[in-house]
Amino acid sequence: MAAFPVPGPWRRIRRAHVMVAGCAVALCTSVAAPVAADGGTTTAKPTIVLVHGAFADASSWNGVVERLQRRGYTVIAPANPLRGLYSDSAYIASVLDSIKGPIVLAGHSYGGALISTAAEGNPQVKSLVYVSALMPDVGESGMPLGAKFPSELGTATKSVPYRAGGVSGTDLYLKPDRIHPVFAADLPESTTRVMAVTQRPAATTAFSETANVAAWKHIPSWFLVAKQDKTINPDQERFEAKRAGSHMVEIDSSHVAMISHPDVVTDLVLQAATAADSARPALASTGTTHDARAETALTGIAVGSLIAGAGAILLGRRLRRSRP
Repeated sequence: MAAFPVPGPWRRIRRAHVMVAGCAVALCTSVAAPVAADGGTTTAKPTIVLVHGAFADASSWNGVVERLQRRGYTVIAPANPLRGLYSDSAYIASVLDSIKGPIVLAGHSYGGALISTAAEGNPQVKSLVYVSALMPDVGESGMPLGAKFPSELGTATKSVPYRAGGVSGTDLYLKPDRIHPVFAADLPESTTRVMAVTQRPAATTAFSETANVAAWKHIPSWFLVAKQDKTINPDQERFEAKRAGSHMVEIDSSHVAMISHPDVVTDLVLQAATAADSARPALASTGTTHDARAETALTGIAVGSLIAGAGAILLGRRLRRSRP
């Protein structure tokens, strides 16, 4: 087909059409692209790090690990040494330092105290998740919190002296006949009998050493309250979550919610991971939530409208000039 020459005025009009269309495309692009805190876009899934508590090992997270892996997440469940808040949190911090990219850090029970310390100063940790956990403030330890909110844990433990590498101390074990009623009442007794044999003791320093930092003060957090928990008083869990401004959920569960309710715990971790995935979430608030991403989108619409309007005015003026 032959090409026909375009008269000068109509060539100018066509260029104006293109300019207005370009503004519309730029507007759509600016609204649709997810914006990260640093002004760029983010697509990489965070690595999920799951820290177990006292009397347990990393296998207590197995059900959650399987579900997160099916969703395409990289998951690490390190072995918690259970020797004391300072040394254990330093070890977990070293694990975090080996990870590239954003991190969602979750802790169960005593593991909650560790993630509050280990995350301090690490900009890669985007969210914290507490599952029926200790969440001490600066200057607090597990013992005074437990005294303020009594539970049945004191009746369920026994002390055993230990010696290792020239160091001696005291380990705490759960009494076998108390694991089911106090620790894991919603698991089969056959399961808790195995847990009694395979439990890992925690040194008393795990609960007596006071926290020097509290990362939840500046990192957004999610908290699962186990309403049937007899190891940590549910009122203590609520107190901690409200004090931190955590996004809180409550379920009918024993202390080991990640074993008895892995779907619910996984969903909570995914909430934190999704928030970390798209942009750095705000700290939870009891007041009005400020959505910076929505504000950015509205600003883009307003600017785009001004640009498109200016283009339309320019087009109208050129049309009028082109008339005979």
